Amino acid sequence: MAVAPVRGRGRLPPLTGEGDLSGGRRYSRAMPTAPTQERRETLRRQDATTLRIQRRWPLYSGLVALVLVAVAAGLIALRVNGIVPYEIDSKWMNELYAARTPALENVAFFFDWAGGGIVGVFIVPIAVTISLVIAKRRWGALYFLAACVLSAGLVQLIKNLVGRPRPEEILVHADFGSFPSGHTANAATLAVVLGIIIHRWWVWALGVLWVAAMLLSRNYLGAHWLTDTAGGLVLGAAVAVILWAPFAHRLHRETLRREDIRPVAGVPDK
Repeated sequence: MAVAPVRGRGRLPPLTGEGDLSGGRRYSRAMPTAPTQERRETLRRQDATTLRIQRRWPLYSGLVALVLVAVAAGLIALRVNGIVPYEIDSKWMNELYAARTPALENVAFFFDWAGGGIVGVFIVPIAVTISLVIAKRRWGALYFLAACVLSAGLVQLIKNLVGRPRPEEILVHADFGSFPSGHTANAATLAVVLGIIIHRWWVWALGVLWVAAMLLSRNYLGAHWLTDTAGGLVLGAAVAVILWAPFAHRLHRETLRREDIRPVAGVPDK
């Protein structure tokens, strides 16, 4: 005798992806917080674009690297000719020296602690990498770790090449070389990489605030000239973009899988 099915039991939620269009990888079932239709369409439109960038990454990364090298070469040439500190550096630092207060100094000391040394160079990158792995963003973790290592390495290389002295009224202990700012480079790399990986406007907004606060704190403490922090910002962001290109499509597909969005038919994984 046939048994009637029990209503409401044994039913599975519908798939948000359709079929197996991702090179053998099936997409999971609907998550409690599904992305909006607008976000779905935006991410799907970007699918073919990220594949094209990843396949042509030497071109895109090379162009950004070329601009970075040209800027660094110009600054080194100015340093050789003795045109430092620049007028804008001196004026900016004098304004900050006049505005120093114990309360603001304590805020700046926090950013000094969080953005460099063992915390900024080791603890934060390792913690973020582990968090990305736990969140099943393995490509994101690899991209983030590679960007942090490259950014920190380039900072030390350029510092030794340029050999720019730090401001005299410095309030913290610092290593050799003022240009570029390692704290600001670390902050910019962190902000841009996480903005690319997580792909949310609020991550970019928090990143901008973090970088701006880090930049100002380094100037406020007298650890760097304004152009040092500007250089660190450009370096950190450029490294993030240079390394993003070879990971672009893999990172995008990782986002699609996490948000249960069906990839565009006919666009391969790599």
